Amino acid sequence: MDPVSGLTSALIPVPASLWAGALSELLNHGETGCRQSARRAVDLLTRLAESPAVDRDVRDLCERACERLTQPEQEHRRVSGL
Repeated sequence: MDPVSGLTSALIPVPASLWAGALSELLNHGETGCRQSARRAVDLLTRLAESPAVDRDVRDLCERACERLTQPEQEHRRVSGL
C-alpha cells in the first residue's frame, strides 16, 4: 500500500478524464442550471463513487453531490453568511 495515497498497487487509478468530465459537467450545471449537465454529472460521479480506487471520503462526497443534483431546485438549502 502506498502510504501517501492509501492505495494498493493492484488498484487501477481513476482516469483523469473521468474526474475532468465530472467537474466540467458539475460546473456547467452550476453556471447554467442545465438539467442535462446535472444528469451527466450524476452519471460520472456515480462511476467515480463506484470505483475501488477512491477512498470512503471521496465516495461520500460523490454521493452527496449526486443527491444534491437530483433534488428539485427549490429543495436546495442556501447557506448564508459565507
